[in-house]
Amino acid sequence: MSRIGRMPITIPSNVTVNYDGNVIAVKGPLGELKKEITKDIKVEVKDGVITLDRINDDKEVKARHGLFRATISNMIKGVTEGYTKYLVFNGVGYKITKSGNKLMMDIGLSHTKSFEEIPGVTIEVVSANDPIVKTIDKGTIVAIKGTDKELVGQVTSNIRAIKPVEPYHLYGIRYIDEYVIRKVSKNGKK
Repeated sequence: MSRIGRMPITIPSNVTVNYDGNVIAVKGPLGELKKEITKDIKVEVKDGVITLDRINDDKEVKARHGLFRATISNMIKGVTEGYTKYLVFNGVGYKITKSGNKLMMDIGLSHTKSFEEIPGVTIEVVSANDPIVKTIDKGTIVAIKGTDKELVGQVTSNIRAIKPVEPYHLYGIRYIDEYVIRKVSKNGKK
C-alpha cells in the first residue's frame, strides 16, 4: 500500500467535495477545482474524510494512488489558502510593470516582452514596502498567485524561461528561493 495514498484527507468545514463518476470537484472560499480520476483508483467521500484505494497492485496504479491523493490534498489547500510563487528579476536597466492583465518586461532584450495572465492565475509586481522584498538584496519581485498548484507552477516556469539567470553577473529571472552558483570570470574577478 502506498504510504501517501493510504492517508485519509480531512475536509475542512468551509469546503465541499463532490465525487461523481470519475470527476472530483472541490469548492471552497477561493474558487472551485475539478480533476478527473482514473478508473483504477476508488475515491470515497464520507463523514468529512476522503479515502483512496486502488483496484490492483500494478506499478502504474500504485504510482497513481499516491499522485491522486496528493492532487486532491493540493486542491483542498488551493481553494482554502491558495498558492503563491515569487520570481526575482535582476539586471541592469530591468523594468517590470503590470499593464492591464499583462506583465510587461524590459529585461535587456531588443524589445519588450509581455506575458498575459491566464484564467485562474493572477500576476502582480510586489511593492517596495512588502515584507518579502526585505529577503532579497536587489531586483524586482513578481508574485504569481492562484488556486491550482500545477497551473501556478507552470506559469511561473514559463515566465522564468523567458530569460533564465546567467551565472556570471546573476542577471535574469530566478525563483526567490533558488540558489545560483556564481562563476568566476576569466580574469579572476567577481
